[in-house]
Amino acid sequence: MKNILFVASEAVPFVKTGGLADVVGSLPGYFDKKYFDCRVMLPKYMCIPWELRERLEYVSHFYMDYLGQSRYVGILKTEYENVTYYFIDNEGYFSGDRPYGNWLYDLEKFSFFSLAALSALPVIGFKPDVVHCHDWQTGLIPVYLKDRFREGEFFRNMKSVFTIHNLKFQGVWDVDTIKRFSTLPGYYFTEDKLESYKNGNMLKGGVVYADAITTVSDTYAKEIQTEFFGEGLDGLMRARSNSLRGIVNGIDYREFNPETDGYIYQKYDAKNFRKEKYKNKTGLQTDLGLEVDEGRFMLGIVSRLTNQKGLDLVRCVIDEICQEDTQLVVLGTGDEEYENMFRHYDWKYCNRVSAQIYYSEAMSHKVYAACDAFLMPSLFEPCGLSQLISLRYGTVPIVRETGGLKDTVEPYNEYENKGTGFSFCNYNAHEMLDSIRYAKYIFYNRKREWNKIIDRGMAKDYSWTSSALKYQELYDWLIGY
Repeated sequence: MKNILFVASEAVPFVKTGGLADVVGSLPGYFDKKYFDCRVMLPKYMCIPWELRERLEYVSHFYMDYLGQSRYVGILKTEYENVTYYFIDNEGYFSGDRPYGNWLYDLEKFSFFSLAALSALPVIGFKPDVVHCHDWQTGLIPVYLKDRFREGEFFRNMKSVFTIHNLKFQGVWDVDTIKRFSTLPGYYFTEDKLESYKNGNMLKGGVVYADAITTVSDTYAKEIQTEFFGEGLDGLMRARSNSLRGIVNGIDYREFNPETDGYIYQKYDAKNFRKEKYKNKTGLQTDLGLEVDEGRFMLGIVSRLTNQKGLDLVRCVIDEICQEDTQLVVLGTGDEEYENMFRHYDWKYCNRVSAQIYYSEAMSHKVYAACDAFLMPSLFEPCGLSQLISLRYGTVPIVRETGGLKDTVEPYNEYENKGTGFSFCNYNAHEMLDSIRYAKYIFYNRKREWNKIIDRGMAKDYSWTSSALKYQELYDWLIGY
């Protein structure tokens, strides 16, 4: 039996701010239980819902010297969907109504968490073969494993994997501050270690010292080795390219299943979508006050409304997108300029544009099921989950060829009868518009071809099962089996 420990700052269902939580909360449940005992360690935030917090059982506690004080470290645990979750408790660090807030305080909080997580392992008696760390919040753990935890029988031969979910966020502050919070000696703060452009960088520590590095798609693994996507660390990524691999995230096929989804108007599957899927469109049109017309091309966006998601491209050509033959449904929150832009076009084209400026899990499922096509013109997208969900629901993705979008959406080729969606290469509004128009042309004039695109998309397997196999291979390689 191989022991794996995930250490992260969030995981569904306990706390979620982004896709990281979906990965950490879903992936451990898909490992082969005969060969892998995978457990998860998280901070015990006070913002975890009370009904989940009250399930936690006390395991033990100890005191740890940190920044010149003796700090309380409580350990609690619970089982959720056959996975054991441990929680590190210290109300001084993990109170508050959000997991993240003040940048400087977050740096101290997650430095403490990283140290406490490793210190807790002998106390709970769980000795992982691999500690799998996620994003900058746990970037110090691979460093600690090569430093103060290197000595002693318990931690000997313990390997680390570091997964980059989004390279944009790195845990950067001045060297003296990071040195103090990390409690690492000055030796570590040089250009080849934790120093980056005269600052301390916690994510860089994880990348330099981890035994293996992964990111969430093959293309993103290549992109971050270039200056444009590398966020200042492209040279380091090239230097560590032999230890870097991309593994695409999956989605939970139990949660996202049009055959059993309780949120949508009409359940359907890959066999009967031709007869049943349109009922979701007419249901949504009715609820949102759009003109009810099952034959109208409906385009959906479910997204954080930010620059990264390519919404400046949408702004350039939104009048052309909102033609008489198209309905546009937008769900999400984000930057005020984009929220107001979509509100304005909702007002301007009230019977064919609907801007839902909030987020609701139920409404997102309705949009995925109702729309004919789904738009994701991202500037960069490490993996992306929305295109995987739209494929699952028979909603044809229109994407820019970047990161995980390029890896998971095969562009339609009418001459070879291949493809699961439509894509464009350059970050250009009119290239995006051409892709939307091409998709509309196929939708209106070659309906059988459109349905075959849906067939191929719904047949793809982007469940966690295939991703879990690739992580298992990585762990086996690291451990030496």
